[in-house]
Amino acid sequence: MTRSPEPTDSVIPGAGPAPGERATVRLRDNGPDEAPRYAPEWLELREPADAAARAHDLLDPLRIRLANRPGRGGLVIHDLGCGTGSMGRWLAPRLDGAQHWILHDRDPYLLHFAAVASPRSAADGSRVSVETRRGDVARLTADALRGACLVTASALLDVLTREEIDTFADACTGAGCPALLTLSVAGRVDLGPADPMDEEIAEAFNAHQRRDGLLGPDAVTAACEAFSERGATVRVDPSPWRLGPDEAALTAQWLRGWVGAAVEQRPALKARAQRYLSERLAACEAGELRVTVHHNDLLALSRPTGGAS
Repeated sequence: MTRSPEPTDSVIPGAGPAPGERATVRLRDNGPDEAPRYAPEWLELREPADAAARAHDLLDPLRIRLANRPGRGGLVIHDLGCGTGSMGRWLAPRLDGAQHWILHDRDPYLLHFAAVASPRSAADGSRVSVETRRGDVARLTADALRGACLVTASALLDVLTREEIDTFADACTGAGCPALLTLSVAGRVDLGPADPMDEEIAEAFNAHQRRDGLLGPDAVTAACEAFSERGATVRVDPSPWRLGPDEAALTAQWLRGWVGAAVEQRPALKARAQRYLSERLAACEAGELRVTVHHNDLLALSRPTGGAS
């Protein structure tokens, strides 16, 4: 016997994303009444899976670039759409030298959370400091990045338009600083055991990710093109979530958001999708479900300029 799926309001905002949500971390300044798109609970729930998934092989070329930068002072790192600051907690302890992180987000609560929970020391014990900036990431400029050693972001590219990615690439290459952009959706999900509806839900979800001009699964390709056209060296490595019984809470929230977004995109799926979701949630609770959510990490090494530190 299968149980009924939990109601839509049990979905943590931003988990998937939830139906009706545009999955941004207040990237754009759309007015003072705009609600945050990612709840802190969702960001905290996914943080261990994000940390396990990020492509470690991109760190060595990044370290080499940072070690050979002009000036050789402390690192200045901009974290865009920082959310609760998970990128800094993952990366700062993996880089040597004093670091100053500049955390960008539209949500003042998330900025406060990120600042309070930021790491205090680098891999070699050097000091890590932070400051916060509330602003519109989609309007980033080279001037705003002047003096930056690195730009980072997590789960950002796929919620940008092509124009915004071009603007972002302009800013990074104009400032001559590298960019490490992690956990962009790749448009592929593998579930085991397989179900005939897996592909249908995945296709509807991918269409949902591409709505309103957003790039969704096409974002990494667009970013590679944008950075390469501007003279940067680009490398992409896979960074999949691999979810099993130990990640059941994350898997259940992800499933609700994934299926909900698919139904929002294609309402005709609703009845069959409800049955599918209830069966998948039951398998998840029983420890029988395995999910691989494919992402990609991108490292773009822009040509240094006189303005880079």
